[in-house]
Amino acid sequence: MNLPEFQTLKVTTEHGVLLVQLNRPEVRNAMSLAMVHELIQVMDLAAEYSLRAVVLRGEQGHFCAGGDVQDMVKARMQAADATQADPYAALNRAFGRLLQKAEHLPCVLIVVLEGAVLGGGLGLTAVSDVAIAHHQAKFGLPETGLGLIPAQIAPFLVRRMGLTTTRRLALLGLRFDADEARRCGLIHEVAATDEDLQSLLEQTLQKVRQCAPQANRVTKQLLLSSPHEAELDGWLDRAAQHFSEAVRGAEGMEGTMAFMQKRPASWTQA
Repeated sequence: MNLPEFQTLKVTTEHGVLLVQLNRPEVRNAMSLAMVHELIQVMDLAAEYSLRAVVLRGEQGHFCAGGDVQDMVKARMQAADATQADPYAALNRAFGRLLQKAEHLPCVLIVVLEGAVLGGGLGLTAVSDVAIAHHQAKFGLPETGLGLIPAQIAPFLVRRMGLTTTRRLALLGLRFDADEARRCGLIHEVAATDEDLQSLLEQTLQKVRQCAPQANRVTKQLLLSSPHEAELDGWLDRAAQHFSEAVRGAEGMEGTMAFMQKRPASWTQA
């Protein structure tokens, strides 16, 4: 398998398994648009070859701290040019396409979670087949606290955890630990130490290799089949527009500026 060069990822293969590491440790592996495009490229490659599994994890102690706010700042500059298509919706919808490709990956998708697992990182967790986490991992949906909305990840979180749980987590912008993530059904197993986490990964891969590859592919396809699947593209398109409106609105402007300036947003004073 010939792998291209990546700027935001470290990608290697080992015994039919593609190991993918998010590689922007200076921002806790926050997901830039460049990273989204590279992950889509990886998912396309993984679907093309007869792999047993894809393992997704983050470099240097964090999985993913969500979307990169710097990208929204760049999109705001592009939005000032009336000749440009809606950059906010395009930015947001690209991540939705990544989640769709990741969820429908023919082989098993395993996520290994450490440190920050926020926003988009939660979305990637929700579309995985197996999620294992270090007990010190911290999960959360910070979007509403920034005046934004979890536009592309919402349907995947509802599928994973149920409507009631997702409503509570999203509408309160909650942070929660690995034990609660397991209780919610977001993740499957929690490891006490780094060594235990690696051991859980190896055990999981061993079990994957005991299953017939084609049987796994067809089983996954059947499990994901839903009469509502045809509606998902349109739903995510509309969600991307809502996201764009949120970013352009007063709350989105204030929330992202407060984040950049490392201060509380104005609505926290009420």
